[in-house]
Amino acid sequence: MPEGDTIFRSARAMQRAIGGKICTGFETGLAHLARVDDDAPLAGRTIERVEARGKWLLIYFSGDLILLSHMLMSGSWHLYRTGEKWYMGRDRMRAVIRTADWQAVAFNVPVAEFHTERSLLRHTQVPKLGLDVLSDEYSVEGGIARLKAYGREHPEAEVGVVLLNQRVLAGLGNVYKSEVAFAAGVNPFRTIATVTDGELAVMAERAQQWMKANVVDGAGDGIVTYSGNRRTTGNSNRDARLWVYRRAGQECRRCGGTIQTRKQGVAARSTFWCPGCQPFAAGVESRDTGPHLSI
Repeated sequence: MPEGDTIFRSARAMQRAIGGKICTGFETGLAHLARVDDDAPLAGRTIERVEARGKWLLIYFSGDLILLSHMLMSGSWHLYRTGEKWYMGRDRMRAVIRTADWQAVAFNVPVAEFHTERSLLRHTQVPKLGLDVLSDEYSVEGGIARLKAYGREHPEAEVGVVLLNQRVLAGLGNVYKSEVAFAAGVNPFRTIATVTDGELAVMAERAQQWMKANVVDGAGDGIVTYSGNRRTTGNSNRDARLWVYRRAGQECRRCGGTIQTRKQGVAARSTFWCPGCQPFAAGVESRDTGPHLSI
């Protein structure tokens, strides 16, 4: 599923391929995008830059036009050289941006909107994003500060829910949520108010460390997108790349206990943790009373 690292890599590859180039054509099956292109055609505009902000991808065109997209669970942007066969069918295509040499194709993208700079600030979630874990502005100290500030305002919020809140730290998704909590030894169902400064520091540090490790650019001058699996354990073995995510019922790599999973939050996202490595803090009443799933 696309998380901040996926979007970062996509934006980087697209910037290399089409950034600074002239748009020679635009195609879409979405009526609201087609209307904008009919009134103010993209063909002839310069693609000024492509950038990621958390889980959002923004493509800036000359003349104050921005294509904003969000992948949610299944969307993706692909790059193809002109004339190259697409890997997915046209029925999944949502938008195509063409230049002389490249095509950037959005497949299964559920959120795609045109904006101006003004409407982007007024009518989207982008200005409300928290500190982007992959941005140059991110620091461990800044991450700690954002987590602590949110904890003061929402002391009863569960750690796993806070880590997914894009208004706190932008870019973390379901995989990193579980992995980061495990790294700190924090039960994801604890309230944020019970988390110590030391535990916050580990979460803020590992979030940046692991996400950056998964966007390392070894492509040189080539234009490629990373297609490998996320790794947090440092192990290159495909079956040993993560600590807890999607490992319910399996043995904990650290203590030998059994990894468990449970739905969490309003969105009922799956959370994975090791009860042995991530106990509730002493003196804190456990709210972890729901059924556990061992798969």
